[in-house]
This record gives sequence, C-alpha cells and structure tokens, in this order.
Amino acid sequence: MVGNLMTKLYSRRSFLKGLFSVPFAGVLTIASGYTYSRYFEPTFLDITKFTIHHPNIPKAFNGFKIVQFSDTHLSDYFTIGRLTTIVEKINSLSPDLLFFTGDLMDEPNQYTQINKIVPVLEKLEAPFGKFAVYGNHDHGGYGTDIYRNVITMSGFTLLQNEVQNITMLDGEKISVSGIDDLMLGKPRYEGTLGNLNPDTYNILLAHEPDAALDAKKYNVHLQLSGHSHGGQVQLPFYGPLITPPYATEYFEGMYEVDKLKLYVNRGLGTTRLPFRFLSVPELTQFTLYSKK
Repeated sequence: MVGNLMTKLYSRRSFLKGLFSVPFAGVLTIASGYTYSRYFEPTFLDITKFTIHHPNIPKAFNGFKIVQFSDTHLSDYFTIGRLTTIVEKINSLSPDLLFFTGDLMDEPNQYTQINKIVPVLEKLEAPFGKFAVYGNHDHGGYGTDIYRNVITMSGFTLLQNEVQNITMLDGEKISVSGIDDLMLGKPRYEGTLGNLNPDTYNILLAHEPDAALDAKKYNVHLQLSGHSHGGQVQLPFYGPLITPPYATEYFEGMYEVDKLKLYVNRGLGTTRLPFRFLSVPELTQFTLYSKK
C-alpha cells in the first residue's frame, strides 16, 4: 500500500515537472533573449575590415584608409555618451577619409540634446575630409535643415546629389559622390553620376542600399550604404524579420551588383524598438590598393 502511494506521488511529481518545465524554459529563454537584445547586443561593436583592389585606384592611394559609420539614431537609447565612445574608436583607426551614410538623430525635431552633438562629432579626424549624406530620418520630422546645420558645423561636407574629388599632391585622384535620400529626398542619379569619369575610381554614398539597382548603370565602382541595420533583429537560419523600404534587395554585408561593389553597413543605433539580435552594430574600414 505504501509502495503504491509513493509510486503515485512520484508519478504526479514527474507529471507536474514535465508539465511546467517546457513553459518555464520558454519563459527563461524569452527573458534571456529580451535582456540580451535590449541591453547587451546594442552596446557591442564590430569593426569590419576590407581590402579593396582595383585598377582605377592610383598607386598614390595604396594603403589609403576609409572608415564608414552609419545610422546612429541619437535618442534616449543611443546617447551622446555612446556617440563619444564611437568617435574615440573611429579616431583610433586613423582614417584618411571618413564617411557617414545617414540617420544621425532618430527624430531631429524632437531631440533635446542637439547642442551637444557638434562638440563630439567635430573631434573626428580625417585628413582628406569627412563626408555625409542624408538618410530618411534626417529629412523626416522637418529635420532637413537641422541635420544640415549639425553635420556641416561638425566639419562634414554634405553631399546632396554632388560629386567631389579627393586629390593627392601628385594630382592623382578618386571621386566621392552622394545622392539624396531615396525615401524622403530627391535623388538625381543622372545629374550626379552621369558624368563620372570611367577611368577614375568612383565611390558613391547612398543611404538606402537598393540605390545600387540604379547606380549600377553608371561608372560607380563602390557604393556604401546603411539604412537596414542588418534587419536589426534576425533569426537563425531565417535572417531579418523585416527590412525597411529600399533595403529589400540588399540588407547586410558585401554584394556584387554587376560591376559595382556594394557594402551595406549594419549601423550603430536602433529605431522603432531598442533591440538588436544577431545584428551587431558596426564600423567598416576599407583600405585601398591599386591593382596595376
């Protein structure tokens, strides 16, 4: 009798343990995932490095370093303190040329610490210049003039459907183009890229990566973009849960788009929700070499 009672009690405990173990494990998994994606991964930083060889790159540019950063989305979640840390990291890479590919503030007309941005960004050092383009958040919320003022006061040249040459003392050069944001701006491909010299190494800054579908028709050799955040939240074996407009074809990493190389930077901040999962913030460094 006692043995039967003990068996029944043991079976009930086993049943209850089995009944609650899966939901409890699920709760722990969800809680751990929330904590990681909210408080840990957004604070990480990858530095992705590439060496670019091309016959149009002059020998005078051998070893020339370009650093790209993107999508800071300054807000309560990506703070001025975090921006200061990023600036220090960029300077430690000693870039010759620096590119920002858009979305500085998450909501420019709502951001209350605009006056603190310039003193931080102006500390960025790049002897051959600092260049930037508009992102959709830079235009959004009546932010067009706010962004222009902040980024230019920080020492950046804002390229809005414009081309500039980067020239060495011996006259050798590469070109940098920037088109306006695809979503809320007025990008002009033909007017900006139509007269690019096919013998010059031409770099294009375009916030949205799917601009490559048009840029590939011109003499562009390297396009640098952001916008997608790498999906911001990815699932194993599936990829990003969602990508924004104009980042549906290309959302992360290096692509070959006909003769054009496209790199999509995952950016630094977050938007809509302050989460990142399997999409670590990054800086990108490109070192140029002649292929001749």
